[in-house]
Amino acid sequence: MALLNSNDQIFIAGARGMAGGAIARALANAGYGKSARDGALLTPSRTDLNLLDARAVNNWFEANKPTIVVLAAATVGGIQANTTRPADFLLQNLQIETNVIETAWRHGVRRLLFLGSSCIYPKFSEQPIREESLLNGSLEPTNEWYAIAKIAGIKLGEALRLQHGFDVISLMPTNLYGPGDNYDPTGSHVLPAMIRRFQEATDQNLKSVTCWGSGTPLREFLHADDLGSACLFALENWDPSHPSAPKDDQGKPLAFLNVGTGFDLSIKELAEQVARIVGYKGSIEWDASKPDGTPKKQLNVSRLTNLGWTPKIPLEQGLPLAIEDFRQRRSMGLLRS
Repeated sequence: MALLNSNDQIFIAGARGMAGGAIARALANAGYGKSARDGALLTPSRTDLNLLDARAVNNWFEANKPTIVVLAAATVGGIQANTTRPADFLLQNLQIETNVIETAWRHGVRRLLFLGSSCIYPKFSEQPIREESLLNGSLEPTNEWYAIAKIAGIKLGEALRLQHGFDVISLMPTNLYGPGDNYDPTGSHVLPAMIRRFQEATDQNLKSVTCWGSGTPLREFLHADDLGSACLFALENWDPSHPSAPKDDQGKPLAFLNVGTGFDLSIKELAEQVARIVGYKGSIEWDASKPDGTPKKQLNVSRLTNLGWTPKIPLEQGLPLAIEDFRQRRSMGLLRS
């Protein structure tokens, strides 16, 4: 049997978010979920299904009987959100992961894809970061709560595969951006926060914009639609039990793979690019009293690219699209003030 079939009932947890929405688009564009082929893409909203409620999750699985699960739902945010809401980031993500992954296993789901994050790796990992770096050092303190929860999700999937033969695969994307991003002024990640800040500064004709940190940390950015294509590729092609599947340095099958572009830039360079595209003419100031986070976080993506997947949307192409997405959503009144 193929790893993914046209008649699969595919549950995408978190389909209303940026990552989940991109995965849903990739699956639909590839022909999955068509009722004429007895397939379906199951994309309940938070109102339809509260993933923090174990009983609700179990009842939903009983009623809908998914055969494939993609877990892209999570409580997420930038440095400020992680710092002020550590219990939320740890507890809620643990609840979502255990509720969905365990319930999927108990209901006989054939295959599950868990979406992690590059923040699982130690703060001072060897660059570019290979999958073997996991648990080989201390985490970055500004996002350790989220990282610990994501590591638990990876290990839960790995344990279920080892003990019960449950087909769980995990992908670790680098920093994401794109359509449907979170532009909340206090809870967003660095790139959407910059887009909003520089666009509003341009609109208000402000003379300067102050950004957090020194501007020297290096970051890698992946367009959400590239993540969607990577998830589709992994679901269709990556079987960790296959003899030719990627192995770690000890020759054991890898349970998770990195997803990224393999290229990074400084936060200062990113700010300058955003400012140029939105048309901001003022100065950019840096508040060095604010935390920088990890100094460099570039992923080694050779395992996934050697399987045959490559990203298609470079930052120079994706950044203007993201800025246009912000402008459109703002004009439609879809953003919090």
